[in-house]
Amino acid sequence: MQGRFKRDGSASAEPEHGGTDRGPSPQHAQNPGPAVSVDGGERSGRPAVSASPGTANASTPPPPKKAPKSATGPGARIALRNWRISTRLVALLTLPVVAATSLGALRISDNMDDIQQLDNMKLLTDMTKRATELAAALQEERDQSAGPLAHGAKATDYTVKGYRDKTDRARDSFIEASEEIDDSSKDGNLKGVRDNLVQLVGDLSDIAKIRNTAYQAKQNSTQSVEAYHRLITNLLGLSQDMAEATSNPEMIQSTRALAAFSTAKEYASIQRAVLAAALPANNDTAGKLSENDRLYAESALTSQRSELKSFRSIYGIQGAADLLQSIEKGNPTITASDKYATRALGNPNALDDLEKRSYKDWVDDSTTKIQQMRAIETTLLEDMEQKARELRNESEREAIISGALILIVLGVSLVGAFVVARSMIRSLRRLEETATKVAQDRLPELVKQLSESDPQDVDTSVESVGVHSRDEIGQVAAAFDDVHREAVRLAAEQALLRGNVNAMFTNLSRRSQGLIQRQLSLISELESREADPDQLSSLFKLDHLATRMRRNGENLLVLAGEEPGRRWTRPVPLVDVLRAAASEVEQYERIELSSVPTTEVAGRVVNDLVHLLAELLENATSFSSPQTKVKVTGHALPDGRVLIEIHDTGIGLSPEDLAAINERLASPPTVDVSVSRRMGLFVVGRLSQRHGIRIQLRPSDSGGTTALVMLPVDVAQGGKKPAPGKPGPGPAAS
Repeated sequence: MQGRFKRDGSASAEPEHGGTDRGPSPQHAQNPGPAVSVDGGERSGRPAVSASPGTANASTPPPPKKAPKSATGPGARIALRNWRISTRLVALLTLPVVAATSLGALRISDNMDDIQQLDNMKLLTDMTKRATELAAALQEERDQSAGPLAHGAKATDYTVKGYRDKTDRARDSFIEASEEIDDSSKDGNLKGVRDNLVQLVGDLSDIAKIRNTAYQAKQNSTQSVEAYHRLITNLLGLSQDMAEATSNPEMIQSTRALAAFSTAKEYASIQRAVLAAALPANNDTAGKLSENDRLYAESALTSQRSELKSFRSIYGIQGAADLLQSIEKGNPTITASDKYATRALGNPNALDDLEKRSYKDWVDDSTTKIQQMRAIETTLLEDMEQKARELRNESEREAIISGALILIVLGVSLVGAFVVARSMIRSLRRLEETATKVAQDRLPELVKQLSESDPQDVDTSVESVGVHSRDEIGQVAAAFDDVHREAVRLAAEQALLRGNVNAMFTNLSRRSQGLIQRQLSLISELESREADPDQLSSLFKLDHLATRMRRNGENLLVLAGEEPGRRWTRPVPLVDVLRAAASEVEQYERIELSSVPTTEVAGRVVNDLVHLLAELLENATSFSSPQTKVKVTGHALPDGRVLIEIHDTGIGLSPEDLAAINERLASPPTVDVSVSRRMGLFVVGRLSQRHGIRIQLRPSDSGGTTALVMLPVDVAQGGKKPAPGKPGPGPAAS
């Protein structure tokens, strides 16, 4: 006698011609033979459950009761609550926008930015002043020590040490001022200036190295002069940073003018230093100026004239003429020193043709011009500071006046806007609260009642939002009431239709199961009395076909959301579950079990798991070659779960089809006409969701498809969770 596993539920439907779960099926191999025996040859007697057909109420639900009309009407058209939303918005926004625009709200923001920039300019002006003082100290140190050091004086000589001490004091003052810039740059406004200052402070550490080798190379004072020049140029470059830190045209002009003049002063100082190093200590001999030093100083003279020309262009011809009058006109000492420098640097060996003079006389005469230029530089700095203060005070006054006017107008505007907006807010808030309550509470509760009770016994009346104004908000509220009523009506119709369909599915399934159970019992009785092997083989085939018909009938129960009438109360070995699932597949002889863990399946899940696995095995055999095997393996995971793998070597699936099937397995769709074409996927998805079983299809390494079935701990361990740290059961021999 053919053995059959005892259960009350099964797997999925047999694929129909013209539409299957995975596509066109190859030709099936009909290989009759006895099913695998599981329980010693006894067939479990299924009770002939034949539910009497219930009378399905096909009548439509009664129309919902109309909400009673409120006694309070929309009121007069001129009432504020009946204004159109566009009118209200215009009234709400016109006054604030016009007031803010007319009184210059943006101007206040610009003023505040200007104030911040001017505050930064104050810091930068002070920083530039310190940098200019340090640059002047470096120029004095370089120029005044050029003669003594070039003629063998020591660094401890008072003519050298005094100027170096003065430079050190100016450097300390500069570094102290740079710390204020560092604190102010934390908001990001002076970050670029801070980075330059960090680099500059690092460069100042090279002063000691410059001093150690100052004017030691004979006939090559350019090396020392250029080393000082690089430091001085970087210090004077801070004025360019000031120009980048402000957007005020006057301040930009002032900073550019200062930079041009300070650079011209530096080139004048270079000439003083080069000639001081070349001239002798007394008036008895002529100086020796190397060609390299002469060309370097001559280039400085040309650059001085170019920078003064730029200064005149930036500052203004008339204003520059007034400032430069002290160094260009009326001072014979400056005129004589300029003439001497021009002649000395203009030709090679020019010092031999000029009158003999010591470096002290030259430094004294040329310092007169440097001092006058220093005075002009100080004047430019003071003018820049004064202009920054005036601009800041002006920006503060404009900001205060504009802010006060805007606050007054906005205050009046906001009061009027509040009155206008209040009428809108009340209606909108009531509409929003009602819509939220309907969406989150009323409608879901009503749908739940309709699904659990007879729609005729459920009150489907709709409560109105209660907003009866004539504006757009009132129209939206009325439309929402209509939508609410229509949603309730459709929900009632859907609930009635769903109940009728489920009742039909259940009645058909119960009737079919009853008849099939009687047929199986009759076949079993014939099998027990039949001795002819050929007849017995035919009875086995008939028995197997009836078993598959029973599974098709159980699919209707799954579609209707019903569960098996009976469940196993005791755990069942996983290998028996797999054999029972294989016995319900047409080509069961192609299924090969191996490495099945010695775990037990919870009794409450046995019927549904056999049904689920039978459906997957049916697909695997249907969509693979009849000459191949379908391999089923199991793996016990350390956390107590069990993974079942079903491998076939069929035609396989495209990545798009695999993704679509896995999506349907994870989220089974609502029952519709498409379910009938892919009933297997729907049934497997429903059964896996019922017990928390994860299923996924993947491409097989050897071709075809692999179905992975992950049994959770409460299913794979007979309904019990394994002890902590205890490994899962090992595999059992097939």
